[in-house]
Amino acid sequence: MDRNQAIGFGLMALLLLAYSFFFGGTEPAEQAAVQEIAKVEQLQQTSAPAEDDSLAQVRRAAALGAFGTAATGEASTVTLENENLRVAFSTKGGQVEEVLLKNYKTYEGDPLLLFDSESSETDIAFKTNDGKTVRLSDLYFTPTAIKEVTAEGKAGKTLSFRADLGNGQYIEQVYTLYKENFLMGYQLNFKGLEQQVTGNTIVFTWTDRLKQLERDLSQNRAKSTINFYTTEDGFDDLAISETEESLVVEEPIKWVANKQNFFTAGIIAGSTFAGAEMKATVDPADSTVVKTLASQIYIPTKDVLSGDGEFMFYFGPNDYKILNNIGHEFDENLDLGWGFFAYVNKWLIIPAFDFLENYIGNYGIIIMLLVLYIKTLLFPLTYKSYVSMAKMKVLKPEIDAIKERNDGDMQKTQVDTMKLYSEMGVSPLSGCLPMLLQMPILFAMFNFFPNSIELRQEPFLWAADLSTYDVFYRLPFTIPFYGSHVSMFTLLMTASTILYTWSNNQINTSMQGPMKFYSYLMPLIFMFVLNSFPAGLSFYYFVSNIVTFGQQAAIRKFVDEGKLRAKLEDNKHKIKEKKKTGGPSFTERMQEAMRQAQELEQQKKKKLKK
Repeated sequence: MDRNQAIGFGLMALLLLAYSFFFGGTEPAEQAAVQEIAKVEQLQQTSAPAEDDSLAQVRRAAALGAFGTAATGEASTVTLENENLRVAFSTKGGQVEEVLLKNYKTYEGDPLLLFDSESSETDIAFKTNDGKTVRLSDLYFTPTAIKEVTAEGKAGKTLSFRADLGNGQYIEQVYTLYKENFLMGYQLNFKGLEQQVTGNTIVFTWTDRLKQLERDLSQNRAKSTINFYTTEDGFDDLAISETEESLVVEEPIKWVANKQNFFTAGIIAGSTFAGAEMKATVDPADSTVVKTLASQIYIPTKDVLSGDGEFMFYFGPNDYKILNNIGHEFDENLDLGWGFFAYVNKWLIIPAFDFLENYIGNYGIIIMLLVLYIKTLLFPLTYKSYVSMAKMKVLKPEIDAIKERNDGDMQKTQVDTMKLYSEMGVSPLSGCLPMLLQMPILFAMFNFFPNSIELRQEPFLWAADLSTYDVFYRLPFTIPFYGSHVSMFTLLMTASTILYTWSNNQINTSMQGPMKFYSYLMPLIFMFVLNSFPAGLSFYYFVSNIVTFGQQAAIRKFVDEGKLRAKLEDNKHKIKEKKKTGGPSFTERMQEAMRQAQELEQQKKKKLKK
């Protein structure tokens, strides 16, 4: 509605008021007049000037001073596409408006929009010499024709947006979407504006209200945060919080990324950013938004004015093969675990998984073959652990005799048992050490499966998606710490772990008392913990237990307990001869320490009795 229309509606309202006052003598006429006025006012409100109408544009142009020449125009959309992405841009601001990942879907089967105008927005703001703040979203840009280009050996398509300011001055944004890639080059150039732009930095703002892309909202929130990389300290991230977490970084930054469970949207500087302010907020009551990630990234003004304002956007999956090629630890957006566990995944698990993926399409079978691969590597440790426990088993008659002789005195029983082990040349640690050496792989898997995009939306048996929990049965109620669903793979894992523990306890006679009870309790605790973890992880642990049973059954056929007993008796004679010439062994020193501890405990008891 223009100015003349507004004046016309106003005059009509005045005429209706005058008519009702001078000529309307009855109550119904007054009510009718009031209703007509309300209709006119409502029409005026609904027809109020929109943000982009000509009058608003004129006002905005006047407020922007020298940049006002680019503040009028009409918004339209331009797109760039490759095999993986479709990126839409708005001529109002020349910024990214929408990013579609072509080869992925949401958990509901909808097109996966990693970035859209409803939930995400970017903008760039800078200060002018006359004290004004100008945002690129205030300006209208003219797009050029899309061109095929080759840059640094990479082919792609380029699209430029220019806002002309007159006198050879302009703001230009150039986007290059590379083929067969998830990277998009971005160049920001302020031509001839050295006298117009002030301040050391230009502010790039990015607000991303993450939409739920996966089924498990709680897991989505736990895996979503802002990651960044500083030139001094390397990779870092914004801590996970249930409400709000913020951080100000004043040192040079190479990249900032909004990382989700399986996907990342990030910006990488050609040189460095001057710093950033980042904030992540969560509203537990709002299930429509996973988390709101907001960043203010400071771009050195001199880079933009000198034509060195070059950046790179990444919109894509958290796939190690892709992220690892970007450099500057951008692959840390894929959480493979802390420290050594990450290296186990990178050097041992991922190469094997990728190899199997090239030949096998069923990921359940890939997991089973992965178990066989790892169990084969660990077989020497498994064999050594079993033999150690078998040595303890053949000493069970002597250990039972010690227990009977000490009549429930656990401390004295331990001392005498250690003495027996010393005499026979048996080390109880030799059974534990091989198991401890296997722990890094177990913990590495704990990070690999929940973050492996290869398993995303891949079905197996009753599990619709191996990257999240399987729902074998939906409960009509919620069990605290367990949930409202039954994961069958978790139940199978728990049952096989309890059976494996029972089998080991038949061999490992040193497992007594409370420790034996806790060995059965731990699988039940993990049943609650892993019920909402990915089905692929629980299935891996289940298959691993089954394969271990098979290995132990095979080892049992090759370990003759009679020969083992004879060997221990031979060790006993050799150790006696060695004691005459050498010092005490490690087991003997441990035995002596336990004996001294026992004596101190007995002395304390005597003092208390007195």
